[in-house]
Amino acid sequence: MAYAKTGAHERQSRSSALMLTSAVVLGAFGALAVRHLMNGRRTADFPQVRPAGRDAMRDPPRDWDRLDETLDESFPASDPPATY
Repeated sequence: MAYAKTGAHERQSRSSALMLTSAVVLGAFGALAVRHLMNGRRTADFPQVRPAGRDAMRDPPRDWDRLDETLDESFPASDPPATY
C-alpha cells in the first residue's frame, strides 16, 4: 500500500513540475512576442499634444479660472481633477 501512495505522489509531482515548466515556457514566449511587437512601434506616428495652460492655446478663452487650469493639465487622463 505504501508503494501505491508513493507512486501517486511521484506522478502528481511530475505533473506539477510539467505544468510549471509549461507556464514558464509560455510566459517567456509571450514576453518575447510583446517585445517584438513593441519594437515595431514608432512614437512619431502619434499626434503632437500641446503643453497645458492658457498660454499654449492658439485661441485662449477670456475666462480662465483654477478649475479650467486643472482640467487642462489633467487631459487626457481618465480621472477627473480633485478640485471640482
